[in-house]
Amino acid sequence: MTKQTSVSLNASHAWPDDPAPAAPARLVSVSTRVNPIRPEQFLRRAKGAERFFWREADAAQTLAGMGIAAEIFAWGQSRFADVETQTRALFANAILDEPAPAPALMGGFAFRDDFVPDNTWAAFHPAHFVLPHLQLTEGAGGETWLTLNALAAPDEPIRELRGSLKQALAARAAWLMAHDEADAAAIPENAQTEITYPMSLASWTVMLHEAIRRIQSGELKKVVLARMCELRGKQPLDVDRAMAFLNDHYAGCYRFLFEPRPGHAFLGATPELLARVNGRELRTMALAGSQKRGRTAEEDAALERDFLSNAKELHEHALVADMLRERLEPHVRELDMPDAPETLKLSNIMHLHTPVQAELNEASGVLPMVALLHPTPALGGSPRETALEFIRENEPITRGWYAAPIGVLHAGADGALDGAFAVAIRSAVAQHERAWLYAGCGVVGQSIPQNEWAETALKFKPMLNAFGS
Repeated sequence: MTKQTSVSLNASHAWPDDPAPAAPARLVSVSTRVNPIRPEQFLRRAKGAERFFWREADAAQTLAGMGIAAEIFAWGQSRFADVETQTRALFANAILDEPAPAPALMGGFAFRDDFVPDNTWAAFHPAHFVLPHLQLTEGAGGETWLTLNALAAPDEPIRELRGSLKQALAARAAWLMAHDEADAAAIPENAQTEITYPMSLASWTVMLHEAIRRIQSGELKKVVLARMCELRGKQPLDVDRAMAFLNDHYAGCYRFLFEPRPGHAFLGATPELLARVNGRELRTMALAGSQKRGRTAEEDAALERDFLSNAKELHEHALVADMLRERLEPHVRELDMPDAPETLKLSNIMHLHTPVQAELNEASGVLPMVALLHPTPALGGSPRETALEFIRENEPITRGWYAAPIGVLHAGADGALDGAFAVAIRSAVAQHERAWLYAGCGVVGQSIPQNEWAETALKFKPMLNAFGS
């Protein structure tokens, strides 16, 4: 079996005496169609290695990966453009099997471009993408492919390498299929955990009153503020059990796992799409405003009627929808965006939702749209820079990758980098026996701190339940 190769593309390793930088490595991928392998089982077999997972809300595509063939890092205000440059270099002159799903990078960005990892986020960077060594791709119809990715040295014979990779891929496929059923019943329950909330209601109230004061003075229109919940167990928390729960109970969400170092995982199930680009086709959404679900169909319908006429919630949502329209209009030929929101219902909460479709002026890929839209007023505020400054000054937590873009990148048919990114809410970062959960809410002039506290408690529920708490 070939040895896995990990290569960082963001730095030169040449010595000062080298006459010239070495020629770049070349991506070689081999693929094979296989009998269906459950992505969740694929991840369990990869436990102890680097692991990655992405599932679309409509189940149009599921990707899972293990190991690292190549990594991309970027920092600062240019991180979106730098990731694009490095990804293009990685895919340039790649040797791929056809027809087969294209190799995909999985990763994301920190909420802030000046993010500095702390202990909680020790394994994460301001921008970090991974090309998995072994990639599983499952289509909407159940068609399943395995792809093995490797970087070839400039002088390495490609034909011989492809032959070795195909042998290794066949062995990997047999290994996965042999254990698919045997391991299914071996998933332990998550052990009982201790739950703590570092921020008190009193501190939360002070922070929100200051935000409301600035909104009422006209300095802000809206700001999104977050708080944290910490879980601590007596044994390592079971990320596999948590992902299985999210897949079972939040099928209408984008589910993700990014574990760049074994035991350091960021995972979640978010309802919010930031941008999906395929050629000139763009999809995004405005998602803002929250209401609990009813215990009966009648109560749920009554709550929905009140929700759709609630002035505070409609105002909060309109700020996001108006921003999307304003930012997108210079970049699109056609913009399909309803005038009034609908409801998006999840198992424990409903949101005001405006779906957006557009035809881009040019097929420039997904990353320019991510850079344009992040952060939306749904996770930052309005005006954007004023809201971000308020968050920096007043929010006592490090958001890390919470509320930031996470998703997949691949080479499109026209040469652009297509893909999809969601906003990483309803999420947690897990580190062995501990996990940190995040939840936020939009604050406007009519906000009541106690109500917003209750809203964030509701938003903690998916990840608390996922970890059995």
